[in-house]
Amino acid sequence: MKKILIAVDDTKGSKATVPAFSRLFSCVRPETVILLYVERFEGRSLLTDMLGDAEVSTLKEVLEGTEYKVALDKKAEEIISSYKKALEDNGITGIKPLKKMGNPAEEILNAAKEEGADMIIIGSRGKRVSHLFMGSVSREVANRAEIPVLIAR
Repeated sequence: MKKILIAVDDTKGSKATVPAFSRLFSCVRPETVILLYVERFEGRSLLTDMLGDAEVSTLKEVLEGTEYKVALDKKAEEIISSYKKALEDNGITGIKPLKKMGNPAEEILNAAKEEGADMIIIGSRGKRVSHLFMGSVSREVANRAEIPVLIAR
């Protein structure tokens, strides 16, 4: 596998992605590791699910340059940097940081396709991996991906 996409955020489940990646690729390293963080609109509202692509695009444009967007970007940079450092500490090179904004599952799937990823690694919030305990993002990515998905817990 040449390109692996690791989707990260600030949740406990996401912290398992780096150890899972390191165990899986302990002998043969991929050429590129795409480290993806998806900024989402605050809260667990159905806002992005209810809006179409055009409305979400307009909302992204309106937010550009605001204090809210600056805070989101700062948080994204901190999270990406911490995961990048963890990967580098494990001897991983070829890391491509990537930040998107919108519906996390959609953005992860789109980024995997755009980047030509061979596999997606994503964390799960559950204590065991089943359809009842997986997070909605990891479940949607696993169900809709056209490439293998490793759900780390």
